[in-house]
Amino acid sequence: MLDKKLLAILVCPLCKGPLHYEQYAAELICYADGLAFPIRDGIPVMLDTEARTLSPEEKAQRKS
Repeated sequence: MLDKKLLAILVCPLCKGPLHYEQYAAELICYADGLAFPIRDGIPVMLDTEARTLSPEEKAQRKS
């Protein structure tokens, strides 16, 4: 679990948009860019080279 204060200030490093915390997957999601940034050992890895691309299903799930 990430600290709520940390979550409140983190933004996507690419678009500066909001991130959504997915605790079960240990990821911070940017739906605008379609990227999921991993959280390793409690530390968000905010590098675009480390992010995975969201699948079309994951993007569609957010819209519903």
